[in-house]
Amino acid sequence: MSRTPLPHHSHGPGDIELRVSRLEKLLVDKGLVDPAAMDALVDTYENRVGPRNGAHVVARAWTDENYRKRLLENATESIMELGYRGRQGEHMQVVENTSKVHNMVVCTLCSCYPWPVLGLPPTWYKASSYRARAVSEPRAVLAEFGVELAKDVEIRVWDSTAEIRYLVLPQRPVGTEDFNENELAKLVTRDSMIGVGVVQSPQS
Repeated sequence: MSRTPLPHHSHGPGDIELRVSRLEKLLVDKGLVDPAAMDALVDTYENRVGPRNGAHVVARAWTDENYRKRLLENATESIMELGYRGRQGEHMQVVENTSKVHNMVVCTLCSCYPWPVLGLPPTWYKASSYRARAVSEPRAVLAEFGVELAKDVEIRVWDSTAEIRYLVLPQRPVGTEDFNENELAKLVTRDSMIGVGVVQSPQS
């Protein structure tokens, strides 16, 4: 197993993030916001709106070789081609999974995450246990997510920062040769674009 050297962080949770967290707690404590409604809103951005954008980026790369090359060379501009842009997505890099290399993403200091393509980060991504163990024992962490890799597959761990955020381009599953872009996008999961999941074949 080998890992890409992790860059030095020079930032912590931003002032805006801290203020938003305190405001949310205050509104809930005063009964001005329904926690269930808040959870539903977070779920929308965490599991539907954001990941759906990233899924279309992946599906386009699977079906358009020229786009795939541009995506790997200049992810920020290529993602913007599809209309996905905004805060936390200004400086993107896409890393591609192959039969010999598996990539996974972490933010060891806080929870830097590409919102325009993945929505809000899941709770486990922000947990200190994931942030530490993804670096020290990535193969074990992947196994806990149900991803069992052959021993000869190299695992590369990428550390997102305020300067750059990563998106994993998962392998296209077998049995999808006749699928169009929209059909492929429906197979792509958030976890596969973080690297703690793989895209299952339709037969699975």
